[in-house]
Amino acid sequence: MDFKGHLEKSWHLTLQFIVPLIFMTLLMVFSSLLTLGILGPVTLAGYMHAVLLLVRDGREPKVQDVFSQMGLFLPLLGFGVVTVIATAVGAMMLILPGILIVLGIVYSCLYMMPLMTDRKLSLTDAVKESFSMALKGDPMEHAIVVILFLGISWVGSFVVIGWLFTQPLATVFLVLVYQERISQMPPPSSGDHPIKQKIDSSAN
Repeated sequence: MDFKGHLEKSWHLTLQFIVPLIFMTLLMVFSSLLTLGILGPVTLAGYMHAVLLLVRDGREPKVQDVFSQMGLFLPLLGFGVVTVIATAVGAMMLILPGILIVLGIVYSCLYMMPLMTDRKLSLTDAVKESFSMALKGDPMEHAIVVILFLGISWVGSFVVIGWLFTQPLATVFLVLVYQERISQMPPPSSGDHPIKQKIDSSAN
């Protein structure tokens, strides 16, 4: 995988669309804070989908895109609750188990949201597919993607203004990697994914 190329392209795309990306980031954060985290997962899904359209089609992100995936509210809320509980249990045991649980979830579910918004997979299918993508090829390569994604986000977390730039940068990088990984895989079978089958039938 061309990590240098992905990072350079992420940098240029982030700079090119920095204004709408910053406003989207702010809206996502404020929506999550005002709802005590309830809207956090579903607004992140909308955020990622907007970045996916930016990377794939060159479409400029719009602030309202943050709320474009509200149909995924319940499954993502459930996933978020399970994640918080699992992390809290690990943290109660010791700090290290809690960190390991978080890293395990990120490693396994890194592509979950793009798969749900892009390929219209259910939560369960998206988790399975994301885990399968993580294990295919060189596991260390995927580990580097996780480290870079978390590292870029973490660097900006020390300063709010910095995070407003690094979060879009990290997301663009992740979506670029997702695009490369998904292009190497065959399209999903409509029989395997009822949701996708229903969409295809409606289109025809």
